Amino acid sequence: MTTLEESFRFCENLAKKHYENFPVGSFLVPKEKRKYVWAIYAFARTADDFADEGRFKGETLDDIKKRLNQLDEWEVSLDSCISGRSDHPIFIALSETISKLALPPQLLKDLLTAYRMDVEKNRYKNFEEVLYYCKHSANPVGRLVLTIFGYQDRALHQLSDHICTALQLTNFWQDIAIDFKKDRIYLPQDQMLHFGVSEEDLKKENFNESFKKLLYFCSQKTSDLFNQGLPLTELVGKDLRIEMKLTWLGGTAILRKIEERDYNVFKFRPVITWKDKFCLLLRSLSPKPIAPYRVLKP
Repeated sequence: MTTLEESFRFCENLAKKHYENFPVGSFLVPKEKRKYVWAIYAFARTADDFADEGRFKGETLDDIKKRLNQLDEWEVSLDSCISGRSDHPIFIALSETISKLALPPQLLKDLLTAYRMDVEKNRYKNFEEVLYYCKHSANPVGRLVLTIFGYQDRALHQLSDHICTALQLTNFWQDIAIDFKKDRIYLPQDQMLHFGVSEEDLKKENFNESFKKLLYFCSQKTSDLFNQGLPLTELVGKDLRIEMKLTWLGGTAILRKIEERDYNVFKFRPVITWKDKFCLLLRSLSPKPIAPYRVLKP
């Protein structure tokens, strides 16, 4: 049977393979806590792979059923893990993590709800539906990180929700073209209709005033959420403050790049460069509070 140490090492190796998309668990996180972050990441990363495995336009009902069955089996393994019965390295490490840190298992189950939505749902009627997805896909991650560091206060968790939702929305706007090729549209359907943007426009990557106004509107809503969550960066202790600042600054930096490119995400997909990362790290190390984010008018 795999030992506990080997299980955490397995999760660490999996996390580092996807390190470019894994900001938490870096050198900023105290060494004694990193293994717990890796365990949670390994659980989520594997489930996410089930949801996205072989996804393509025109997939059959059997393809969908297979991916849903994989997620159901993953949840059964989670339930066994919660009860202390595990033989998979990810769940051996996760069982120790849940027990040691008193993690609410429902947060992990919420992630699985989001992954099932990835399989079954590829259009969203309005912002309420998009936010419901973020509630399950992004917000549990922030709450889990806070819990790992011992922050149980409900008010802090709600502030984290604002930041995590904003980060998820920013990723949606950043990847509009990429997601469309996977037959996914996260732009709210009612707002597309309101601003006069069709699916055909997305297919043809038709950048025009209507699309610009739509994305400006979405950026405003996203910046409001970033600002609502901003107090969290000063309310957590030194053990997590730099990581929280860096996360907030990184998300708003992507949003700013979208605006600076005149909202043309078809031609320019904004990314954080190594130079950006260095500058953002310096800003996160500053003792001065971060100023609220302001959207640039097109």
